[in-house]
Amino acid sequence: MRPGQQAALDRLLDVALVHILREHYAADGSAAPAWFRALRDPGIGAALRAVHGAPDRPWTVAGLANEASLSRGAFARRFTARLGVPPLAYLTDWRMALARERLRATDDGLAAVARAVGYGSEFSFAAAFKRHHGLSPGRWRARSRAGPAPGG
Repeated sequence: MRPGQQAALDRLLDVALVHILREHYAADGSAAPAWFRALRDPGIGAALRAVHGAPDRPWTVAGLANEASLSRGAFARRFTARLGVPPLAYLTDWRMALARERLRATDDGLAAVARAVGYGSEFSFAAAFKRHHGLSPGRWRARSRAGPAPGG
């Protein structure tokens, strides 16, 4: 295999998967996850893109409502109606998904993972992670590398 070939193949597979999913969800919108469908809502979509693009920002409902160009109350109601969870619960779920991926795929320390997903310290991150998954981040990492990924 030539240098860079595996990286190029991995990216091509990523692009192919994205296109396949887009086509599938475009053909059958009811099969799409709630966040994907919510991207079509101009306000909620703007807030989702902001969260996905900068999960490390200290987001608040007011800050997300500002991204959506909506009042706080209207934003929170609309977000919850479209996604089935309140905005900050979605933010926590998104951060935990990113944290799981980093813990599984990298050797980054807890402080680096915490910063990358928006926690001010490794201690606040570890507490949130354990509350969310029932395991400490270190234990989750060890188990995820030993077999099928636990808790999500």
